[in-house]
This record gives sequence, C-alpha cells and structure tokens, in this order.
Amino acid sequence: MTTLAPALPLLRIGPHTVQPPVVLAPMAGITNAPFRTLCREFSGNKGLFVSEMITTRALVERNEKTMQLIHFDASETPRSIQLYGVDPVTVGRAVRMIVDEDLADHIDLNFGCPVPKVTRKGGGSALPFKRPLLRAILREAVAEAGDLPVTIKMRKGIDDDHITYLDAGRIAVEEGVTAVALHGRTTAQHYGGTADWDAIARLKEHVPEIPVLGNGDIWSADDALRMMRETGCDGVVVGRGCLGRPWLFGDLVSAFEGTGTRQAPALRQVADVMLRHATLLGEWIGDESRGVIDFRKHVAWYLKGFAVGSDMRRKLAVTSSLEELGGQLQELDLDQPWPDGADGPRGRTSGNNRVVLPDGWLKDPYDCAGVSADAELDTSGG
Repeated sequence: MTTLAPALPLLRIGPHTVQPPVVLAPMAGITNAPFRTLCREFSGNKGLFVSEMITTRALVERNEKTMQLIHFDASETPRSIQLYGVDPVTVGRAVRMIVDEDLADHIDLNFGCPVPKVTRKGGGSALPFKRPLLRAILREAVAEAGDLPVTIKMRKGIDDDHITYLDAGRIAVEEGVTAVALHGRTTAQHYGGTADWDAIARLKEHVPEIPVLGNGDIWSADDALRMMRETGCDGVVVGRGCLGRPWLFGDLVSAFEGTGTRQAPALRQVADVMLRHATLLGEWIGDESRGVIDFRKHVAWYLKGFAVGSDMRRKLAVTSSLEELGGQLQELDLDQPWPDGADGPRGRTSGNNRVVLPDGWLKDPYDCAGVSADAELDTSGG
C-alpha cells in the first residue's frame, strides 16, 4: 500500500537544507564512501549521507585507517561526519581539526552506539546517563565547530530503568546543538523488538526548538511517511533498512515528493548493483581483492528472499576478485523478480542484551570522576 506524502516543512541542519528530510544513518563498516555513493546515486543526490563513526582520538592522532574513512567524494555535499568520543577535550580537538582543515560541513556526535567495546568505556549510548559529561562534550564541540552545525544521535536510554533521552534532548538545546536524532530503542534492546515511535513523538514535544529526526524500523518508504505522520518528527534516519538495498533512497525521494514510484528490481538489476558496489570498494581501498573481500558481508543482504542455493551462497562468500564475483553472479537465475517479503527487517535483530558498562556507572548520573581521556578508542569504523 502506498500512502500519500505529508505536507512537509524544509528540514534545515544549520545552513544546509535537507530535502526530502531523509538521512543515511552512520553504520560501522557500512557507510563508507562507496556505499554512500550508491545511495546518493539512487536518490539523485537528495538527502543527507553520514560517514561511519570516526573516533575522535584516532582522528586527532591521524590514524591511517581513520584518515581514509573521512574521505569524501568531490560530489558529496554537504560532507557529513560522525564523531565518537568520551573526553570533552579530545572531542573539541577533533572538531577544531575538522574546521581548520575543512574536512566536513556537518558534524554528528554518536551517543547511540550499543556495542560493548563502546559502552564499556562509557561511550555511545551509555554516555547520556552522565548528564554533566554529555553537557561538557556538547559545549566543547559546539564552541569549536564555529559555523559548522553540530547534531547528535542517541537512544532512549540504557534500559527501561535508566531512560535519558528527554534530559539529553534538553541539554542539547541548551548547548546549541542544531538537531537531534532518536533511535527508539534502549541500549539493552540493541536491535531487537519494536522501535518505540511514541518516544520520538514525546521528544519532539519536549524540544520544539530544534528539528527531531526519528530512527528505528524504517524498512520501506511507506514506513518513513508513517513515522513522520505518527510522531510529528522533522525527518527520518534510515539504517538497517537500506542494507543490500541502496535503491531505498530512490523510493524515499519518490515517496516524499509524492510520485508513488517504488523500485522492485529483478535479480539481474540487483546483481549489477552488487558488482558496482564491489568495484567501488576496490577503487576506494586501492586493491581489487580487498574490495571484493570487504563486499562479502553485503552478499546476504542483497540476496535476501531470492532463490539462491546454499552452495552458491557459500561460493559468493569466498570470492576474491571482480572476475570471480561477476562470473558467479551470472550463474544465478537472474530473471527472478523482486521477492515478496524482501522489504522487511534485515541486519542485526538481537535484543535483550546485557549492557556492558564501566564499574559503578549507574550509581550516580552526576558523578563523572571515572571517565578520562584514557577511555577514548584509538581506532574508527567497523
């Protein structure tokens, strides 16, 4: 069923107009320059496409992998970079480096990552529980950003007993953050269960001064329209829904512009996109074989729902050259139409995970004595 696009005001992120109000969520190991290129091509360069998470310590130290991850194609505008950090001074230095060296046009701060290697350091979705630390990081980032807009992405809280998003949203407004995105799940939920869109609506009511973007369970363009309609949010952030489906951004543009056009590519078209994706990765990495190897994690997402035997799936999972990948794709029944149900959930779905936190983290939301620059991760990406 296709729903009608709502009448939408322009989404503004500082000086940047994002129309339609659609943002590619930062995803570690996924939203590198090649994947952003594919998504932008299908969207007609409409929307905002954010880099994968960049660790502030690694950026300041000019870690080789990190410096590659912050590469933007000349056609990317605005250039949007997401930073992760737990130390206000290090975050501030990273933001100042971005400004001084003209590395990006928009900075997003990660307070939503639920993975243990991040939360055990007090970072990601664990950090907003420490209200003074959150405020200090935002204050430092905004001060160093100058004219560059600073936004944040966060979750509801650590678990149902430690909900933080309303306090965090108010702190963001008070410290000059330009917009806030909310994933309607707690850290404990990871990606399980159903996203709480009511929380997005409550946040919008709580911080009417700035745009609120909703994230969670957007598997189709119609889901995005429904979220806008039901929550009153100012835009949507799309993550797992586009895994193996970069053309979803074309659907989103069509939906928001009211044309109703949706893409349902046959396997032949999907295979063409797969080969292009692998090619772009090889060019970006500077090594064809490494590009194909990096692409392997995308194979199952692209082929979801198609009739592809287990033997062929195993072969595709060990390819190491474009010639090999292209040859194996040609062996598939490429005339298969887009399968029923392939627009549904994809990617990680695990939930009810034990949250890994620093010792004593939950004793006092105002005690930040246990957090130091030593907690900064030294590498970026997935």
